[in-house]
Amino acid sequence: MAATRPTILQIIPELDTGGAELSAIEIAQAIVATGGRALVLSEGGRLADDLAAAGGELMPFPAATKNPVRIVRNGYEIARLIRREKVDLIHARSRAPAWSALIAARRTGIPFVTTYHGAYSETNALKKLYNSVMARADLIIANSRYTAGLVASRYKTPADKLRVVHRGVEPSRFDPASIAPHRIEALRASWGIGPDVPVILHAARLTSWKGQEVVIEATRLLAEDGKLGSAVVIMAGDAQGRDVYRDALLEQIAEAGLDGRVRLVGHVTDMPAALAASHLALVASTEPEAFGRTATEAQVMGCPVIATAIGAPPETVLSCPHVSRDAATGWLVPPDDPRALARAMAEALALSSGERRAMGIRARAHVVSAFSLDAMKQQTLAVYDELLNTHLVEVFTTTSRS
Repeated sequence: MAATRPTILQIIPELDTGGAELSAIEIAQAIVATGGRALVLSEGGRLADDLAAAGGELMPFPAATKNPVRIVRNGYEIARLIRREKVDLIHARSRAPAWSALIAARRTGIPFVTTYHGAYSETNALKKLYNSVMARADLIIANSRYTAGLVASRYKTPADKLRVVHRGVEPSRFDPASIAPHRIEALRASWGIGPDVPVILHAARLTSWKGQEVVIEATRLLAEDGKLGSAVVIMAGDAQGRDVYRDALLEQIAEAGLDGRVRLVGHVTDMPAALAASHLALVASTEPEAFGRTATEAQVMGCPVIATAIGAPPETVLSCPHVSRDAATGWLVPPDDPRALARAMAEALALSSGERRAMGIRARAHVVSAFSLDAMKQQTLAVYDELLNTHLVEVFTTTSRS
């Protein structure tokens, strides 16, 4: 049996931005709340200060390497670190460092957990072998039922090794009532738009499978049909070095006659304010989202959302015809279909203020009840409890209530 307050080591390439990185910080906070020690091996990044604020300890490490020799060497170095720091369990959140974590776990005999955060394409046998490390853990956390199905079908993983833990949202952080007007005003000013202009927000890094090209074409169709009104589409996301793609998007915007109507604004740090400033949010991915946190974050902020009906969004967005119109929390559309997206955008923009408010109330209640951050923390701690024979969930629950 591990110590009552164990030392948990998470490993992730960087702490920059994204669901896996945020999850690592949130789980570090949960571990610390139980009295445990939360170590994170990573090359660091813009979220390093958030980790420190959560009580976690960043241990700088070349976790982003994909060099096979370095990966093996990392495994031996992690094994030494495990012994030195008396680590009880190692949790990997990305494939390359997961190979190092697997080596270290097997050398030291401690439990090994992975979280399968992405759909991970498998175009050949070598890629499948590389990805398979995520299914070699003692227990595997999948961030959606969709992801769990992928793991089970690809690697014949038995159900008793899989645990579905949906990505969690913090209702107090994503609360329309808590967003000060000056935060919204500052964002709108940085985007160059006035206070009364409806905003359609597409928040995703600039990469083709996130669907920026589809959004631009859907916006062109909407404008052509006279249904765009005065709305402006804000594309919030880093190019992350994909300057050629960014330039192609700007060219597409210009050719569609949408200069000023579709704006690329770069990374947005204050997502609650961005959603509070928005009339509508889009998740336009053309490949399956393993979870797609924008869909839940938009809903909990009471912002209507349109998502593509592949991957996990059908688990998080309630839409017609699967539910009645007065139970819907958003829309689901086929992927890579600008006309279907344009139709849904037109319907969303045509909602009356009362209809929009009612949908927002339903959406927030849906996410708070089914996808809370506390639930994600407790379910992850429960995985640790299974392997360590500890009572972290019980301690966390008691601490949260006090």
